[in-house]
Formats: sequence, C-alpha cells, structure tokens
Amino acid sequence: MVLHYVYTKKMDLDFYQNLGSNIKKRRKEIGLTQQQLADKVNISLNFMGKIEVAFSKPSLDTLIDLAEALDTTVSELTKFN
Repeated sequence: MVLHYVYTKKMDLDFYQNLGSNIKKRRKEIGLTQQQLADKVNISLNFMGKIEVAFSKPSLDTLIDLAEALDTTVSELTKFN
C-alpha cells in the first residue's frame, strides 16, 4: 500500500502561522521586543514582524539564528499542538 501525502497551501500557511506564534511566544517569555530580537538576528524589524504573522517566511539560516537568539531549538519552534 502506497500512502500519498498531499501538501496544500493551507498546510503551508498553518505551518508558518504556528511558527510565527511560537517565535512570538518564546520572545515574550524571555522578555525581548521584536526590535531586540531582530537586532540579535541581524534582520529588520519589519521582517521580524512579518515572520511573526506569517506574512514572510524565514530561511533555514534565519530560523536557526532565531532559535539560537531565543535560547531554544528549531525543533521547539516548529513543534505544534
């Protein structure tokens, strides 16, 4: 039996919305502003805000940098309930 996995735009949007939410939650837990986190990762405040609301998608390198700046892992940032 062969299982086929269908990837949809909705799944893509859900992933990035959850990712942004996890980044925002972790950022607030450690008491950083968007500007402070953006500065730590060397990205613009505008891009940081867009990541948190799933308007922009971070590259893998940026995601790794965000995880490091948030003192967590990419695995934790991409863990969804």
